[in-house]
Parts: sequence; structure tokens; C-alpha cells
Amino acid sequence: MAHELGESDWGDWLPTAVAEADPDTVAVWYLGCNGFVLKGREGTTLFVDPYCGLGDPPRTVRMIPVPFDPTDVDEADAVFATHEHSDHVHGPTQAPILAATGADYYAPDASMAVVDRAGWTDDWGVVAEQFDTVAEGDEFDVGEFTVHVVPVNDPDADHPVGYVFDHDAGTIFHGGDTRPAESFPDLADRFDVDLGVLAFGSAGRILDTETREPTRTQWYANENDVIRAANALELDRVVPSHWDVWKGLNADPTVLHHHARSFPYPERLEVVEIGDRLDL
Repeated sequence: MAHELGESDWGDWLPTAVAEADPDTVAVWYLGCNGFVLKGREGTTLFVDPYCGLGDPPRTVRMIPVPFDPTDVDEADAVFATHEHSDHVHGPTQAPILAATGADYYAPDASMAVVDRAGWTDDWGVVAEQFDTVAEGDEFDVGEFTVHVVPVNDPDADHPVGYVFDHDAGTIFHGGDTRPAESFPDLADRFDVDLGVLAFGSAGRILDTETREPTRTQWYANENDVIRAANALELDRVVPSHWDVWKGLNADPTVLHHHARSFPYPERLEVVEIGDRLDL
């Protein structure tokens, strides 16, 4: 079955590390692909685009470990999806987290349509009251975070959104699989973003969904686009994501140092690997 749940290579140490962490500000863990966990100093725990699936071999082949078993997660206040693609809305990963923790699920309408078709309330025991459909311009609180739903530019998605997570200790932007967007200068005026997540990857030859013929594919921002986006958003720190997961689309994020050095932003490039922790 395509995008089935993979068996964790790491046991339960990563969700245990999150549960036991007591950050002074906000701790951020990279889950590989475009998944992150945010945990504030008061304990509010947010998952963004977690994905423990194996892809759809031979079209999409996972290149990194499966870092945790979703049934080992017992602390989460909310799970966020940026758009409807299967490595961002994934029932076998996300629904067990919702069922075990009672967390709320925030996603745009196209993502919620995937949830409905996949029968999360039927197969995993999630209840309808946990689902909150969001759109650009929405603002709400989850524990110690204020969440802003913002416009992004992902030409491959039906309805993508980004999230700005405001906290007393700082501000985090997660753009999903965005490329540079016309909205970014306005977001830079509205928010002083301390840490921004931008998807990065190479172009590659991926099997077409219907013909199964190798086709040149560019799903993520290239080196120049990542730095253009970081400058438009005026990011203090940028974390490149998504470069690690798919065979043929993976890339070397350290090259971004060369592209960034002649621009004012980002002030710092944070290259992290799956399982790494950052702090605001």
C-alpha cells in the first residue's frame, strides 16, 4: 500500500526526549521530511506535518529513518498540516497521535478533504470535534502559542497554507513546501521571525503518476529560491527541510551558505538532520 506506515528504526527515544524536555524558551525538533515538533517552556507541544510513511516505491523512495512510532506519542496539544500531499496529511502517522492525546488537528480545506476520504474517525477513533479547518488570516491560541495562518506559494498543492507560531520567547515560521511568495514582504512587516522553515530540494527524474515514465520534477525551492524567500521574510535563522527524504530529489543544504553570504538574510543558516533539536 502506498505511503504505508514504516516501522521505527529508533524505538521510542525521540518522543521520550520531547516529553521529558523542559526548555527555557521553545525547543524545536526536526522529524525529517518537513515534520517538526515545537515545545514551549510551559509544556505546550505542537506537531507540524509529521510523517512516518515509506512513500510510494519506486516512485517516491524514503531515504531516511522512520524516527518514531506514532503510538509512542502521548503528549500533543495540536497537529498542523500545511497542505494535502500524502507526506503532510498522513492518517497512519497523524491519526494515532490525535486519538491518543486528544490533540486538535488544524488544516486547510483540501487537507481536510483527504482526512474525510481516508476515514480517520472510522479507522482510528478520532472524533470530529478535533478537526479545525483553517484559512489564511485565521488567528487562534494553542496553549502558550498564538498561531497565525498565512498565505504561501506551493504551485503543486490545491490549498497550501503556512503557519506563524508566536511565543513570548520568539516567533517561528513554517511554510510547508512553499516557494518564494508575493505575501512574504508583508509577513516580514507583520512578524519578526526568529526561525523559519523552508523546504529545499533538487530537481530529479521521478516516475509520472499515470504513465510511470521518468519525468523531470521540481517539488521544492532550489538554492536561489530558498535565499530569496529568506530575504523576503527577513528571517534571522533559516532551517532547510525536505532535502533529505526522497531519492532523486535530495540535496546538500550546506550549499546554501554560499548563496546566503552576499545577502542580509538569513542571519544564520541552521543545517539540521533528522532527530536534531534547536532552541529559540
